[in-house]
Amino acid sequence: MKGTYLGEFQEIVLLTILVLDENAYGVSIQEEIGERTGRAVSRGALHTALTRLEEKGFIQSEYGGATAERGGRRKRFYQVTNLGKSALEEAKTLREDLWSSVPKVALQKVQG
Repeated sequence: MKGTYLGEFQEIVLLTILVLDENAYGVSIQEEIGERTGRAVSRGALHTALTRLEEKGFIQSEYGGATAERGGRRKRFYQVTNLGKSALEEAKTLREDLWSSVPKVALQKVQG
């Protein structure tokens, strides 16, 4: 599929949205990625990834209801589209094919 290339971070974001399911909004995505990868994710980097994924048609978003605890602001919830799921499957297939093609000896660590 042309135009469906996923960078590592975009793939992580898509998978995290799937993991979080109906609770996938900015802060929850940011926290889940941080917990699972041990890497801090800036809001800016996440927002950029989410914007690009939405532009590619890999995710869609909608706003939830406003809440008093958020000062009347609404959360923006994300979900992966069928196109996004296809891109993930393609990335997974490519990785599995490459891993299965690596000779076992190439993965052996050199004693030093």
